[in-house]
Order: sequence, then C-alpha cells, then structure tokens
Amino acid sequence: MTIHNPPTPTAEAAPIAAGASGPRSLRRHPETIALHGGSFRFDPTTGAIAVPIYQTTSFQLPGTEGADKLFALEAAGHLYTRVSNPTQDAFEQRLAELEGGAAALALASGQAASAFAVLNLARAGDNIVSAVGLYGGTWALFAATLKGFGVEVRFVDANDPEAFARATDEKTRAYYAESLPNPKLEVFPIAEVAEVGRRFGIPLIVDNTAAPLIIRPLEHGAAVVVYSTTKYIGGHGTAIGGAIVDGGNFPWKELSDRQPALHEPDPSYQGKSWIDKAALIDFHPYILRIRAVLLRDVGAPISPQNAFQFIQGLETLPLRLRQHNENAIKVAEFLKAHPKVSKVIFPKFQEGIAAERARKYLRDGYFGALVGFEVKGGREAGRRFIDSLQLLYHVANIGDARSLAIHPSTTTHSQLSAEDQLATGVTPGYVRLSIGIEHADDIIADIAQALESA
Repeated sequence: MTIHNPPTPTAEAAPIAAGASGPRSLRRHPETIALHGGSFRFDPTTGAIAVPIYQTTSFQLPGTEGADKLFALEAAGHLYTRVSNPTQDAFEQRLAELEGGAAALALASGQAASAFAVLNLARAGDNIVSAVGLYGGTWALFAATLKGFGVEVRFVDANDPEAFARATDEKTRAYYAESLPNPKLEVFPIAEVAEVGRRFGIPLIVDNTAAPLIIRPLEHGAAVVVYSTTKYIGGHGTAIGGAIVDGGNFPWKELSDRQPALHEPDPSYQGKSWIDKAALIDFHPYILRIRAVLLRDVGAPISPQNAFQFIQGLETLPLRLRQHNENAIKVAEFLKAHPKVSKVIFPKFQEGIAAERARKYLRDGYFGALVGFEVKGGREAGRRFIDSLQLLYHVANIGDARSLAIHPSTTTHSQLSAEDQLATGVTPGYVRLSIGIEHADDIIADIAQALESA
C-alpha cells in the first residue's frame, strides 16, 4: 500500500520543482489546493495532467525481498486495489491537504467511513458517545447494528458539551458528531467537546459531509473527519464514496490504556502494535490501522473510477459551494415570509447558543446549502408539497448540483421511532431541501407552486 503525508504549504515562495512534486508552497487557498493538492503533478509516462484511472486489481511486486517489505508494511507501494490504488492515493492526498489533515483513506461509501472510523477504536465491550443529531442511516448503524457487534453507543444532547463527559467511562473510545447535523442544522460545538475529550484521552470524530470547507473541524480540535464523498465532494450524484481524514493532531502514542486497539500487539503483523508499526515508517497509527486491518479484512474499497470522479468533484468544490450558499440564503428568506410555512430551519435565522456557534464555526457569510422547513398542515401537507414539485428532485441525497427535496419522517428517518425522530429534529411536517446551483429564481418558483398545493 502507498503511504503519503500531504505536503504542508509554507508562507514562503519556493521554486517549482519539475515532475511530480508541483508548486507546494503556492497552495495556500482552497481553490488552489482543490486543483493542485497532493504530490501528483502529471503522469511521467504520458504527460497527462489529469490523474489516470488505474483500472487494475493487482500490481507487479518488486521481487521477493521487496514484496516481503510491502506485506510487512516496511515499504510503500501498491499490492491490491482492495487496499490501495494510485488513483485512490491521488484523491486521498488532495483531500487530506484540503482538509488540513495528515492523511486520508477513501472508502466505498460514507456509511463505511462512519463504521470504520468507530470500529478502528471500539471493540466488543467498548462504547462511544455520540450527539443525538445524526443522519438517519448513521443513527441506525449506531443504535442497532453496532449493538450487534458488542459496541454500545450512548446518545447525548450536544447543547451541553459536558454531557459527553458524564456519559464517559473507562471503556469509552471515541466521541462522534456531525458538524452541521441534518435535520436540525445547529452547528456542533466542536472545540468545546474536543476539549472534553482531551481531558479523558478520547478523540472527537466529526462527520463534515454537510459542510466541507465551510467548517474546519481539525482547526477546532477534532481528531478525525469523516465524509460521505457522495455528497458535496462528488457534487453530481454520479458516484458513491466515503473518506476518513486523520488530523495528525491527537496524541495516540501517549494513551495506551484509553486506546488499546492501537497499542496492543496485532498477531496479523508480527505481534507489533500499530503505534510501533507507524513509528517504523513515520506514519499515523490511526489511519494506518484502518487501511491495513479493516479495509484489508472487511473490504469496502473505493473503485478507481469513483476515486477519479471525486477528484473531478474536488476541483470545482469551492466554486459550487459559493453558488449553493447564495441560492440557499435566497430560498430560506423566501420560505421565512411564506404564509404556509410555520418554521424555517437554517443557520442564518438561529438564535441564542445556536447562533453563537454558527458565527464561531461557519466560514464568514456561509450557512450551508441545506434548508429545512415545516409546512402548516403537518405530515400530509409535507407529502403533498413533495408530490407537487416539478423542478426539484425527490431524492434521498444531499450535495448534488441539482436541487433536491425529501420528507424525512417517511423516508430517511422512517426506521426511527416517533420519539427518536423528534430527538433528531424530524417533525411530521418537516421538509428538507438541498439547494443546488440552478438559477435561484427558478428554484423559488418551483417551491412556490408546490406550496400552493400543500
């Protein structure tokens, strides 16, 4: 497997090296990193500046001695595309640099990323503490599936960061939250909960799917960032994928009692711990273990074709986010004034502590592209609104270039009990919009005519 640390931009300009190294010192802004991040500059064989799609299962091994080192994780290189691939590696490097992290791992889906991020630390008998505000699929994973693996998930209200401390015991291995939880859209107190975790030696894992570039979890103390790259990073609704970014900012090495998965000997790798293995190759133990154990043993690899598509998505991400955001503000303001809407859920309109956190964590002038609202008339009015849309798609997704709409209580959160739906912020009349990059007037016109039928 190939192991790379993303280049660290510096304030000083430096000569641009020839070949694959590229203008690292010039990569200071997201718009530039999205196009030039990572070590890939051009293909040395053909001169192609687009990352090639390496559509292969396997790679020629460098002789028996070299193969021994590759399999023992004592040298870098690709063995098998289930574990790593050059197209995947280019995407991972660029994403890690864009996020400000130390290393990244791309996976087959956002659900795989969420599961692996937790299972890399928590085993049967362990627990994690999670914020209540979660995507419905993650709630099901945490509340039901992980329970079958023997991992308990304790849900707490993120409005009180100390609730994480109260739910912590000697078997707690991680804290988990969404940065801009859907559907409540109240920004999670990243720094406050990360600080609680540091007191106990517990890393904060943040799903930043709804707010790439808009919120920077690692800068506020999060240890790990998770993405469903299917959403804004891909941006076109054409590929399923996920990613985990290791911030490189958490003291795993010092926490042998709190993080045994990284410190105990692994019989699959000569009885060495992952702390020791990572030290041998000067890498990061958390992300290294996910690739070498969970990805190797459980699977869920990203395909080379999808990795290529996510590279294309990254290249326009900053521009798309700008248009998403501008349109979402206009839609939210329209809904706020509409007589058939009883409530609009959008960070710009929040008050109290939610407004304070929005100002603290959201990039200036950005509120995200998700807009929630409650239709007067409840469940049936919400369903009539959905059925009356003509431009917006009725889709179980977010982050597409197209505008999307869904009625969560009967779709994405339908597997939850009525009580759990309310805990996550889903009411019977709640409708969630993912605002795309069409002309704002056309989006609003479709919403307006659908509301007339609600």
